[in-house]
Amino acid sequence: MGVAPSPNVEESAISRLVLWNIDLTLLDVGRVMRAAYAEAFEKVTGEPLVYLTSAEGRTDSEMFFEFCARNDVDVEPDGDVLAEFMSLLEEAFGRRTDELLAQGRVMSGAAASLAAVAGMPDTVQTVVSGSTRANAVAKLAAFGLDAHLDLAIGGYGSVNYPKSSLIQSIRLHATGDGGRPYTEEETVFVTSAVSDVRAARIGGAVPLAVRTGSATEAQLRDAGAVAVLPDLGDPQAVMTAVHQATAR
Repeated sequence: MGVAPSPNVEESAISRLVLWNIDLTLLDVGRVMRAAYAEAFEKVTGEPLVYLTSAEGRTDSEMFFEFCARNDVDVEPDGDVLAEFMSLLEEAFGRRTDELLAQGRVMSGAAASLAAVAGMPDTVQTVVSGSTRANAVAKLAAFGLDAHLDLAIGGYGSVNYPKSSLIQSIRLHATGDGGRPYTEEETVFVTSAVSDVRAARIGGAVPLAVRTGSATEAQLRDAGAVAVLPDLGDPQAVMTAVHQATAR
């Protein structure tokens, strides 16, 4: 289905940086990811991963230490054990990439919305993901969602920083019109998680939410989302929301 290149609103001369959360916003590969978590966790701790936790809005480093707490596994909270887990997680997920299409799904309208926003003037798109860079890229590539994203400037869970810090780093190091950093008003973070909405506020981005995760519209608005869409099924509505978020 064809998509108009820009919303039915007058465009101003502005550079935009649009950040996308991946899991439960653009796609859902939770089954494959959970299997990789379990394999990596048991290898690094010697204990099975019995009790899981929600991955919404979390980075993989946060997930690991919460797994340890919920499963009564005592580990030293240092960089060595975390680095080992992250490396093993990439290996475990990499062995399962051929399962992504069979066990995962792209969220309704995700591909069309990415293409539509890419057609907006002076707009750069990338991702902020709790997954490592290798795993995030593999997820997107499996569903052909990487074409309109500049993944070189994205923020990933490969480093042990909260998403708010990843957002701030991308905004300050990516360069917009004239080679200057993007301002908070020019940066949008599209997500389905309440914690991501809060991270956007802290990291200096305008949070735009979709109800494709477990959060309700009220929860997303209470966290600070300037707009809440039911999903990405209407690319025109997504473009309009992005335009309005950066026209404030």
